[in-house]
Formats: sequence, structure tokens, C-alpha cells
Amino acid sequence: MESLPEAVLIQILAYIPAADLVLVCRLVCCQWKNLVDGPALWILKCQQEGLTRAEPDAENWQNFYFLSKKRKNLIKNPCGEEDLEHWGEVENGGDGWKIEELPGDFGKEFPSEEVHKYFVTSYEWCRKAQVIDLRAEGYWEELMDTTQPKIMVRDWYAGRSDAGCLYELCVKLLSENEDVLAEYKSETITIPQDNDASWTEISHTFSNYGPGVCFVRFEHGGQDTLFWKGWYGVRITNSSVTVEP
Repeated sequence: MESLPEAVLIQILAYIPAADLVLVCRLVCCQWKNLVDGPALWILKCQQEGLTRAEPDAENWQNFYFLSKKRKNLIKNPCGEEDLEHWGEVENGGDGWKIEELPGDFGKEFPSEEVHKYFVTSYEWCRKAQVIDLRAEGYWEELMDTTQPKIMVRDWYAGRSDAGCLYELCVKLLSENEDVLAEYKSETITIPQDNDASWTEISHTFSNYGPGVCFVRFEHGGQDTLFWKGWYGVRITNSSVTVEP
């Protein structure tokens, strides 16, 4: 192996699983360490697996590879398929939260056929939250502190056409001690009565948020504005938090 040209060695190493490259192969010798730490090997692995980036000359292809492979929605049960499972700090104002099938009374179908249910609020404020442990999800401390990948937050909300409602979203990036390092809070969005019941996406991207981020706290909620008994408040579904490569 020592006599192989470096380009050939990179071709061979590219067939080894990424975790083994970092945890095992880079410990073999200085040459292998330099190859695993350098960009050429990871550019090749990205090409082999169809992972592309907008800035091909950007640095740190190793982090880009791992972030791309890990990319997923970190919100659990985003569409109510498991009732209120995984949602904590639940505030059940009025008649509380309810899960309904799309499109629902006086509602519209969701833009994606993969979404079948939504959460709906009542005549007093209903709120619920999830706290995402980034380390538990595989985003190690050094990655978050030095690379500071973008954290993308999305949510979808709608009213029913015969009732007005309110909606709010608040997302915080927290330290290990749960100090707030960055925060996004939407305005209180008002949907009037006699609206078209269409679904609207709200999103925010955290970047350059500094070191120390360990948790993401995602909270949303709302109510109706007519104070009708039952579930005439805002409808929410397909919430997501992703760490972007």
C-alpha cells in the first residue's frame, strides 16, 4: 500500500465506510491521516453518492458529507400520526388540541400528498413544544461550534374558511445549561374569518449563532378568534427542523 500513488490510494479508501475512515483509517499512519483529513477523498465520496453542493470550491468536504448523510427532520410526529406523542409542555386551552384528517371541514388539501393529518387548536390558546438534543441526534460539539451549520425551521398553518384564528411560532437555540443563544419568534399571525383555508409555510434559518448550541426548542400554537366551542382554531402540520449541509 505504501508504494501506491496517492490518487490510487484515495480511490481505494473511498470504498470504506465514512465512520471507519475517521475512527480507524486516519489512525494507521500520517499519510492516511492527511488523506482522511483532506478534501480529495471526501469530494470523491460525495461524487460517488450523488451529494452536490452549491459552492464546489468550499472547504470542509468531510463535514459536508456527514451533514448531508445525516440530514433529516428532527421533529418527531410532525403531522399528528401518533396523536400528541413526543410533544411536551402541552397547553390545552378551550377544548384542547385535536388531530383531524385532511382536508377537514371547510379546509383544503395539503400541498404534499404525503401529509394526511394535522393538529387543530380550540377557542383558547393551545401550545405544544419539542426539545431536540443535537448531540443525541449525532451532531457533535466540535461540528456545531466550529462549522455552525445552518439550522432550518419550517412550519405550516391554515385556518378553516368559516372561522378566524391566530398562530404563533417560537424557536430557541439553547446551550447545555438551556441558556438562550439565539431565538426566532414570529409575530402573532391573524387569519380572518371567510379566508380561503389555504396552507401557508413559515420558515427561518439560524446561521452564525456562535458556539455552545446543544438543543433546539420548537414551540407553536394558536386559537380561534370567534371563541366557538370545539376546534375552529388554527391548523398546524408538517413541522420540521433540519441541520443543513
